[in-house]
Amino acid sequence: MKRYVDMADISDGRYYSSGDMVKAGCSGCGSCCRGMGKSIILDPLDIFRLVTRLGCTFEELMKDKIELNVVDGIILPNLKMTETSDCCAFLDGQNRCAVHDFRPGICRLFPLGRYYEQENFKYFLQVHECKNSHPTKVKIRKWLEEPELRRQEAYICRWHYFLKDIQERLDTKNDDGLRRQVSLYILQKFYMEAFPADGDFYELFEARAEEAERVLHSIMMQ
Repeated sequence: MKRYVDMADISDGRYYSSGDMVKAGCSGCGSCCRGMGKSIILDPLDIFRLVTRLGCTFEELMKDKIELNVVDGIILPNLKMTETSDCCAFLDGQNRCAVHDFRPGICRLFPLGRYYEQENFKYFLQVHECKNSHPTKVKIRKWLEEPELRRQEAYICRWHYFLKDIQERLDTKNDDGLRRQVSLYILQKFYMEAFPADGDFYELFEARAEEAERVLHSIMMQ
């Protein structure tokens, strides 16, 4: 999701790598699991982890755990807040995350953010997001709890700039019908069509991304 803000207003003015220490540690109060609207956008890895670990399908998640929303012109899934308490649908009765071990990437990242530039990204600390007034210092790599962080970071870049390229080309075309066609293709190819649970997600994703680039180039050239 693109955010058009002054970094000085939302961060401590510094950029970090995964090996840096940053004051992001919290006590797990769960406030960041409430009232988040449609902001917890899910990428293909998030859905892969959820359907694999929960033993369900994308369509089953759509019943009450996730929903679809237009993000920068493309239809993407996001975590759904409950209608009764406006909290994440995965928050349990003890105010704890029921999918913490395989939680989505944005949840792992919070209260950090990513600043993208030159086909890469850096981390930054969002200073007004977490309600914890006394955050502890943690190493970003440990905070993220990603088992293959380097591969995950490369994947995050690949997905971000893949979408960015598609979005820019669609903006140039300014065709609502084409935008819907492309959005539905991305939704089907990267979310609804499950990645094999016993495969290497990152390799499988790259193969799909390369295929999608060829298909979408053909579609948008018509």
